[in-house]
Amino acid sequence: MEGLKSRVRWLMILMVMIRVLHVECRQPVLHRVGGGRFTWAPNIDFTEWSNHENFYAGDWLYFGFDKHIYNVLEVNKTSYDNCIDKDFIYNVTRGGRDVFNLTEANTYFFLSGRGYCFEGMKVAVQVREIPPEPLLLNHGFRSYVYIHAILLAMLATACACIILF
Repeated sequence: MEGLKSRVRWLMILMVMIRVLHVECRQPVLHRVGGGRFTWAPNIDFTEWSNHENFYAGDWLYFGFDKHIYNVLEVNKTSYDNCIDKDFIYNVTRGGRDVFNLTEANTYFFLSGRGYCFEGMKVAVQVREIPPEPLLLNHGFRSYVYIHAILLAMLATACACIILF
């Protein structure tokens, strides 16, 4: 009976280890708004830019601009749609090279006040939850082989422990 408990314990440990290896650890991404270093400016199609980006909870937005001319305000949808820069949610502006953390899955709305919103300086960002993807599908053939080698080694170790104990 004691041998059976030991084997079950080793199998449970093995199952936990296999599950841990399949957890995706996605690193946050820094998105340069508009695509460049100083592209928070008029006459840039921010809608086109945001449609080609994938935003996930935990990512960051980088706004590069001249702080003496422009600003960045987080606003609600109504303010975004109507270019209203009063009663904003948060003033992102600090020094002209400012970042904003996308902390949760949500749609975030940003605009530049002082009338520049009417020149296109606004962006809506649709943030999604991090998709639960297995590690094996994301890192190419070398990682696939490496992970399988680890799994085989763990399986051999578990089998040896079950047989010996």
